[in-house]
Amino acid sequence: MNIIPGELLAQIDSPEDLRRFKEDDLIQICNELRQYIIDIVSVKGGHFGASLGTVELSVALHYVFNTPNDQLVWDVGHQAYGHKMLTGRREQFHTNRIYGGISGFPKRKESEYDTFGVGHSSTSISAALGMAVASRLKNENDRQHIAVIGDGALTGGMAFEALNNAGTEKNNMLVILNDNCMSIDPNVGALKEYLTDITTSHTYNKVKDEVWNLLGKISKFGPNAQAIVQKMENAIKSAVLQQSNMFESLKFRYFGPVDGHDVNRLVQVMNDLKDIPGPKLLHVLTVKGKGYKLAEEDQTKWHAPGLFNKDTGEIIKSASSGPKPPKYQDVFGHTIVEMAKQNEKIVGVTPAMPSGCSLNIMMKEIPDRAFDVGICEQHAVTFSAGMATQGMIPFCNIYSTFMQRAYDQVIHDVAIQNLHVVFCLDRGGLAGADGPTHHGAYDIAYMRCIPNMIVSAPMNEEELRNLMFTAAETPAPFSIRYPRGNGVMPEWKTPLAKIEIGKGRVICEGEDLAILSIGHMGNLAQTAVNNLKKEGVSAGLFDMRFVKPIDEEMLHHVFRNYSKVITVEDGCVQGGFGSAVLEFMADNGYSSQVKRLGIPDKIVEHGTQPELWAECGYDEEAIYQTALQMLGAKVLVD
Repeated sequence: MNIIPGELLAQIDSPEDLRRFKEDDLIQICNELRQYIIDIVSVKGGHFGASLGTVELSVALHYVFNTPNDQLVWDVGHQAYGHKMLTGRREQFHTNRIYGGISGFPKRKESEYDTFGVGHSSTSISAALGMAVASRLKNENDRQHIAVIGDGALTGGMAFEALNNAGTEKNNMLVILNDNCMSIDPNVGALKEYLTDITTSHTYNKVKDEVWNLLGKISKFGPNAQAIVQKMENAIKSAVLQQSNMFESLKFRYFGPVDGHDVNRLVQVMNDLKDIPGPKLLHVLTVKGKGYKLAEEDQTKWHAPGLFNKDTGEIIKSASSGPKPPKYQDVFGHTIVEMAKQNEKIVGVTPAMPSGCSLNIMMKEIPDRAFDVGICEQHAVTFSAGMATQGMIPFCNIYSTFMQRAYDQVIHDVAIQNLHVVFCLDRGGLAGADGPTHHGAYDIAYMRCIPNMIVSAPMNEEELRNLMFTAAETPAPFSIRYPRGNGVMPEWKTPLAKIEIGKGRVICEGEDLAILSIGHMGNLAQTAVNNLKKEGVSAGLFDMRFVKPIDEEMLHHVFRNYSKVITVEDGCVQGGFGSAVLEFMADNGYSSQVKRLGIPDKIVEHGTQPELWAECGYDEEAIYQTALQMLGAKVLVD
């Protein structure tokens, strides 16, 4: 990799190196760090805008606080690229999100400076509070604990639960609210409007400036600093809180808002706050994409743009040889609009991922029936359940990995009441470069054990459309999972048709063995079947479509006619689709030899999907080799 860091950045391999510089050097260091992020991400890909917005914050935090003894916790880990480069990973950063390289998110086993792993949002305050309480119990009273929460993470309910708890604990804890009015898409809801109000209030900011002027003098008072702060509190509560402050009501001392791109001011403020005991919240205003004009102007597009020409801003697309199949998410987006125009009861719900899941198409065409509820999966599910009680048909689109956060609501609020909520689980299976926090490995297993729940997965775009149509016509909890990325049908706009619940498809019959697939993996199995045919092996392929209810008629046919069976799924083998097949086999007294292929019982790291499928042993080649091995194998069940 031939990208050379700036003169000062090249000298920084740890925060200790950073602290050797004079404060006057920090502006240049920030400029070099921002440019290095642009240089690397433009040619290697990854998240972009979020880390550009936290450059000054990252430098100030490591300059002021004694990390890693002081515990720094990042929320929404794609803010932390600058942090990674300042903590010894600059030379490895070109491997970011690449198979075998460093993670795109903070990761405990990667660095002692990554105090808490994070890919999902709204966890930082809870984690930092736990660390702070542990430090108090161990009498480690010199340690600071800082949670950096931003990119919409404060819209998550867990963050408020943590604030509520933290306000009653007398711990040395600082919450930094990185307020950029964005998650991946623009922030929504009353909290966003509240933060806007508090940053524009003339009365509030006049008093705030006076408070900061006093705070700047605190360090001169030595041992009396705490007493002075206590005296200031009455003035803050009587003056600043003429505009009611939500954070103060939760017993946090609120400071700000301050310019998050003024690194010297941030250093001054953080140095002052180190001497103030108890829970504190610093409100920092930043611009997502700061320093790259195009990213500032279109923050959603430049959240993770892929490869691009840093000089022109042109997105670099891979060479194409003819029409490509669409992404599954886009098929969902266009299909729900098509269906909603035919059925006024259909509504769409997403927790802060309208562009990621393509519900933004419906939000544009039918805005009064499409809802972005913020980063709050639990609320999204129960909100959907509430609408279902009134006869609406909610299509609740949540990434598989994020649905894990709302599991109780799926059971308690939807399944027990047998409500007509359709769960569209995007990014089912191994999601790719985002790694283990974003892999949708478990939804088949955790959905199929819930009473009343229908569990399905389409093999292609046509099947996705038909399953969505079927789900709208079936008054029951209904789960449809599909992977990240493109399908297989360039011509995918087929007429909508209802599928019989619990019925699979025979792709082809065979003589030597049967392959049972669920979802997109059936396409990989089809390739393997074709390759086996060249070797003289006749394999049957069965697209099961439904994990629950499973097609028992088809399974009876398979086990009566095939002594060797392979199951293939892009999900965990523990309790997944293959387990359902084995349960049927055992319950019905069959004794075929069965081999289950899928995600093994381990944490799978990041890489491209084909790389990870191969590593986990269920890509086309693995299916092909497994079939050949089984034809001479003697093991009854793996």
